[in-house]
Amino acid sequence: MAGRLPDRDIAAIRDRVRIEDIVGEYVALKRAGADSMKGLCPFHDEKSPSFHVRPNHGLFHCFGCGEGGDVFAFLQKIDHVGFVEAVEQMADRVGYQINYEGGGTSVQRDRGTRSRLVAANAAAHEYYMAQLGEPGAETARKYLTDRNFDAAAAKLFGCGYAPAGWDNLTKHLLRKGFEFKELEAAGLSRQGQRGPIDRFHRRLLWPIRNLSGDVIGFGARKLFDDDTMPGKYINTPETILYKKSQVLFGLDLAKRDIAKGHQAVVVEGYTDVMAMHLAGVKTAVASCGTAFGDDHLALLRRLLLDDNFWRGEIIYTFDGDAAGQAAAVKAFAGDQKLAGQTYIAIAPDGQDPCELRQHSGDAAVRDLVARRIALYEFVIRGLLADHDLDSAEGRVEALRRAVPVVAQIKDNALRRAYATKLAGWVGWDDIQTIIRRVGEEARRGRNGGANTTPKRGAAAPPADAAPKAAATRPNPKDPVLLPQRQSLIAALQYPAMAGAVFDALDTEAFTHPAYIAVRALIAEAGGTAAGLGGAEWVNAIADRADDLTMRAQLSELAGESLPVRSEGDIPRFIAGVLARTQEAWVGRQIAELKSKLQRVSSTEESEAYFALFGDLVALEQYRKSLVVRAMGSHSDFVT
Repeated sequence: MAGRLPDRDIAAIRDRVRIEDIVGEYVALKRAGADSMKGLCPFHDEKSPSFHVRPNHGLFHCFGCGEGGDVFAFLQKIDHVGFVEAVEQMADRVGYQINYEGGGTSVQRDRGTRSRLVAANAAAHEYYMAQLGEPGAETARKYLTDRNFDAAAAKLFGCGYAPAGWDNLTKHLLRKGFEFKELEAAGLSRQGQRGPIDRFHRRLLWPIRNLSGDVIGFGARKLFDDDTMPGKYINTPETILYKKSQVLFGLDLAKRDIAKGHQAVVVEGYTDVMAMHLAGVKTAVASCGTAFGDDHLALLRRLLLDDNFWRGEIIYTFDGDAAGQAAAVKAFAGDQKLAGQTYIAIAPDGQDPCELRQHSGDAAVRDLVARRIALYEFVIRGLLADHDLDSAEGRVEALRRAVPVVAQIKDNALRRAYATKLAGWVGWDDIQTIIRRVGEEARRGRNGGANTTPKRGAAAPPADAAPKAAATRPNPKDPVLLPQRQSLIAALQYPAMAGAVFDALDTEAFTHPAYIAVRALIAEAGGTAAGLGGAEWVNAIADRADDLTMRAQLSELAGESLPVRSEGDIPRFIAGVLARTQEAWVGRQIAELKSKLQRVSSTEESEAYFALFGDLVALEQYRKSLVVRAMGSHSDFVT
């Protein structure tokens, strides 16, 4: 039976252990004074660091939740172990030999304690790695080599093989002095119909380690078609060591690079982690046997030292399929808890990082991370992809769905920036309207009245977005519509002066339904080239209107004066107002072209991309000439 831990040994171990090193394996710490380091508390969720470590005093304290103590108290809390086991762990770490009072220096650790389960997993891992080199593991080795993983890579990530047979590992560990109840508690063995049997059979294995580097479980990949175990991948069941929601594969290798570079890359599988690390992306990790969740995010935040100031970034490498889109939307919701920036990286043709490295090499994997796009953009563009953005109806419906999603962004500046981007992606000319609608939706959400789920029809469209009846009277003083109104006045009152320039204006140059209807009636009457004037010309147009409201609109336009000082100014004013109307129309075409250009890949669709780009350049030049003409013609007028 174990003796008592002497106080002098406890003190000696405490003095030899650097508390900042132990805490630093779980939390990224930064200097906060001569004898203070701070980070995000691992014992409660917080945005700003309130967790402090005092290296010279060997103590920690969180001013947020009140947890504190020495290095042993930290281990007891973080690893859920008893005081004795925490002391023994640190003794093993610093190589200190404990002289137990009444028990000597060679003491059998309590059966079933955490340290015994760690030891059992370590012994199992050693056995599995040895088995990978045996003839029976040829299929497992081929699985790795087919994916460009050599023996050195397998060793680096601790790959192993569970051999055929029902109890090979169990018998091996029992011979080493472990008891079945320990193997069962560690998730290595289970009770079969005829006695204890191994948990894994004929599978390629990866060790799952905690932040300290201890093996706490295994992930196992199916290799044979006649394998009757459920699932392509199975993992160690939940134990006192292995909590799948609180562990990430590869984090033991990646933690220092994550803390140093303030970046973590989240992939979906064990081989993806291997591919990323071997390609030089040493911040890659993957969840084990469960989806990436809030606990995983909190774990990474502590290592990223993410706080109220921008500090770190998380890059997800979800597939580009529907499941990947759904995962991204879920991450979007979780991202609101992250003060840093979150990105998405999608390989071409839906490949995962392992396949990308296998087919295109290490540089392609590094390029995948470098070409990441913001998660917000990925989710919003995914919604827009469901709609025909070349039609007015499609743009309106796209905005109905996207505005509530943009409104979910909590950072005000970022939300406004994405509202502006949304207008460009959709090709919506009135950017301020989009910004206003996003702001209204965000305020409604804060007041508990918004439905922020990105579903069809989730929110009302932006103001002025829905088509209006042609009979609706436009506001005569609307500054956006004023050039269109004055162009129609010119065509009705001075058809000879408006002439061919007006007739060249497409119906789409007019945006209000009433003005569109008037423009169409003028065209039906033969346009300004019909050679008519005065009341005869207005009557010829009115005769084609079968709506009294439209006739009233025509009468109003025909009787409204242009804002000029003298008759001699009219030709120059008309030239200017027509140029302004044309320029606004060209501006909307430019916005649509830019929207299309953002949806075309310059590398994968280079011919279409550069054709659109050429059209865009030509339109921009034409627009500049119209602006010059409009400004020159209106320099003396107040419109």
